[in-house]
Amino acid sequence: MKKTEFIQAVADKAGLTKTDSKKALDATLEAISELLAKGDSITFIGFGTFSTADRAARTARVPGTNKTIQVPASKAVKFKVGKKLKEAVATKKKSKKK
Repeated sequence: MKKTEFIQAVADKAGLTKTDSKKALDATLEAISELLAKGDSITFIGFGTFSTADRAARTARVPGTNKTIQVPASKAVKFKVGKKLKEAVATKKKSKKK
């Protein structure tokens, strides 16, 4: 699903216009991004938790060669799935591809 399709799905579920749904989604994503950039975590009970983790600098090997490179320290975004979402996904039947 692409962003425009998701915006339409939100509009249909919430009874909003596509324009209002797009504004709400964009504001939500921006707020989440800003909080994560500050190092905060965001928890949506039943859905999951977005957080950040520090990754230490390390030495990595380039596949297919004996060459090694230094990978600098970085921050990564993590998501821990909530119980309700986990259960909802587990109970959905997978459709067969033809």
